Amino acid sequence: MLSSYRPHNSGHDYYAKGIYHITLVVRKHNALLSYLNNDANHPMVSLTDTGMMVQQYWDNIPAHHAARGRKIKVHASVCMPDHFHGVIEVLEDMDVSLGRVVQGFKAACTSGWRKLMYQQPNMAAGGGSVGGLVGPVGPVGPGGSVGSGVGGWSGPLSQPNLAEMLHGMSHKQRAAFYTLRPSLEQPLWDDDYDDTICIDDRHRDAMIHYVEDNPRRAIIRAVMPRFFERRMHVVIDGINYASFGNLFLLRWPKKMQVYCHRRDPLTRQPYEQTEAYQKDCHNWISAVMQGSTVLVTPGISEGEKRIKNLCLEHGFPLIHLQKDPIGPRWKPEKSRFDACLRGSLLILAPWNISEMGAVDNVPAGTDYSQFHNLNTLTSFICHFDRGGIIKCPKSV
Repeated sequence: MLSSYRPHNSGHDYYAKGIYHITLVVRKHNALLSYLNNDANHPMVSLTDTGMMVQQYWDNIPAHHAARGRKIKVHASVCMPDHFHGVIEVLEDMDVSLGRVVQGFKAACTSGWRKLMYQQPNMAAGGGSVGGLVGPVGPVGPGGSVGSGVGGWSGPLSQPNLAEMLHGMSHKQRAAFYTLRPSLEQPLWDDDYDDTICIDDRHRDAMIHYVEDNPRRAIIRAVMPRFFERRMHVVIDGINYASFGNLFLLRWPKKMQVYCHRRDPLTRQPYEQTEAYQKDCHNWISAVMQGSTVLVTPGISEGEKRIKNLCLEHGFPLIHLQKDPIGPRWKPEKSRFDACLRGSLLILAPWNISEMGAVDNVPAGTDYSQFHNLNTLTSFICHFDRGGIIKCPKSV
């Protein structure tokens, strides 16, 4: 089976034992897999026929691969309206990669979805709406005509030729190809998928909890969208950021930087153990308790991290800078998600932190330079003119 998948962790052995959190996104149809009840206190997921089919294929992965001598276990999974989360464990080294396992699952789902759609009377008539699929479809099949001008291919395509052609295309070329095809000739899923590699037992438990809690999180984001706003282009003092959370925190009257050295410059004692740090903490928390003040920090040094965690735990207003990028599918972990739920958190990720330059002749990409550069940006945010914010026109 040819695959368009490119692993996110190129140095990882995807043939070896491991646990992974897999995320698949439906290509373009909304509410195709399930519907949510919009009750965050008692979240419920109602599966469509397609969602039930997807769940069945996922649950059947261990038996399917056991017949081929592979030992795989599936843990928590959930069919959201337009995407799927699942935790999968490879128990022994395999003769195929995880990518082949997931691509086989995706292909089976696409085949099953097409069979479901062809069984619908109004689809046979060439139009209608079924489970979020809207518009004319007409009779199609793997041997249909493609049309010229896409990747140099025209005329009928056999299934092997189609797979070979798609494998050789870029993401942009595949998107252009699919625009010329009827809906049912397109795959159920996006070409790529996300995989997160489990680090330890605690991480595995967090993965499973995230999957099980996903419906509640989705309902909360729908009910309070302003607290979970995702922006890919926010300009502050000429610096580009992506953001997630409550953007209104940028307009608070007072912003106070939380900045701590790792060690006292004179005694070399860990700074969080000094009297100076205790005085700083008193000043920061007093400012917050008096109102109208939001704390701003990357939370890198131990002293900064303690204040960041204190804000997350008690709901104190916080702007948190992180070096990791915020993409269209990025989501915060539980502690920061819960802070967003209270409206007390904004997360900012500068676009080009690794290109900001060296600090004290230490290369730009090192932890040392990134620590100082993020704190430099923190200082800018605390002192910028509020009129300098430029937001992208819509959330992602």
